[in-house]
Amino acid sequence: MAERYVVFSHGKDSEPWGSKIAAMAEIAREEGFVVESVDYRGIDDPKDRVTRLLSFCKDLRGSLVLVGSSLGGYVSVAASSLLQARGMFLLAPALYMPGYEKFSPRPASCPTTIIHGWRDEVIPVDNSYRFAREQKATLHVVDSDHGLLDQIRPINHYLTYFLFSIEEFL
Repeated sequence: MAERYVVFSHGKDSEPWGSKIAAMAEIAREEGFVVESVDYRGIDDPKDRVTRLLSFCKDLRGSLVLVGSSLGGYVSVAASSLLQARGMFLLAPALYMPGYEKFSPRPASCPTTIIHGWRDEVIPVDNSYRFAREQKATLHVVDSDHGLLDQIRPINHYLTYFLFSIEEFL
């Protein structure tokens, strides 16, 4: 059986093994996935982060699920087609942001779930509504802010269900 990977992309001011990623990584490992997390610290340009993700994944052989938070969500979506992602799990993805409209990526045609906070002060929740509508993605809007740190347990439940639900695509 080919390997199944979950590759995490953290947000702009975060790190590769922050509390959300560490918690989700545990869930992914329990579900039989090899877990990787890309380090984007020191790389501010979104295009450079996409290049970093593409480079990081070039030697992975098997099914790929991309998980991204905030800017990492944008990076995951932007790279998803080239990486032939089999699924995307996005937390408050930085899509349709002012000044980056022309860079709004065309995502892979794969199952996608988004979690976004009602009280997000960084990325408007309407951006995730738009993306979910256009891509026919699942959207969970929760009572939280941009960091979603008070939602780690529900996020893990959603991730468990997501990984289970995409089995046939892996």
